[in-house]
Amino acid sequence: MASPSDSTPAGAGMEHPPQHHTVPARFPELYAPGRPFDSPELQSLAADGILARFHQHGYTLPGVAASAQLRARAAAGSVPPQVRQRVVAGRMTAAWIYGCADEPDRLALLVDAKRRVSSLRNTRGCTLHEVRLGPFDVVSMGGLMVSSPLRTALDIALHVDAERAVPTLANLLARPEKDVRLRLLVLAIEASPRVPHKKAALEKLSRLAPALVPGGAVDIKDPVDPADGAEDVAEVLGVPHLEGKL
Repeated sequence: MASPSDSTPAGAGMEHPPQHHTVPARFPELYAPGRPFDSPELQSLAADGILARFHQHGYTLPGVAASAQLRARAAAGSVPPQVRQRVVAGRMTAAWIYGCADEPDRLALLVDAKRRVSSLRNTRGCTLHEVRLGPFDVVSMGGLMVSSPLRTALDIALHVDAERAVPTLANLLARPEKDVRLRLLVLAIEASPRVPHKKAALEKLSRLAPALVPGGAVDIKDPVDPADGAEDVAEVLGVPHLEGKL
């Protein structure tokens, strides 16, 4: 039988008592009305310097870097959840997400022509555009589908007024990571037989580099026959094709 001296007292031989580590609280990067503060409370927090205004309806903690992912999350928060997976942020909204334009007053949402759009007509705060989207025209980020940089540039050239389009296109072209090339834009516009506003779009692009626009000082090498369709851009440049807008 072991004597009392043989027994080990509780806690003996333990050099350090167990430590309980507290996980620091993680604050959200993005605050929007109702999540969890209402709009007046958010404005008050911003006035006190606790939050910083990030976009029309959203705030961040001071010092949080504005990224494309964060802008996409902000835009997603303004799209009704029931339609979020059926639309694509495009045009100037996509340009804002990519950091190449100011935030527009209304969200520009693209709806693929193969989908039924009647149920989306009453979506508030958004402008819907029925388009044809190719498999390489859409990327996913921040819980929202966004038109690719190249498709965004094409739509802006074709459908946005020159005053806003030209500086936005210049910003997209100036960012190599977006992989937007002026020559490809010209070819895509020329190869879209049924798209209106082609002449106006080429005039916008001519402000950026007149030599690359047909009729300028230097014509495009290997021009595309517009009647053959936008898919021929792939054969000329070896890149995924863009489908023309309806």
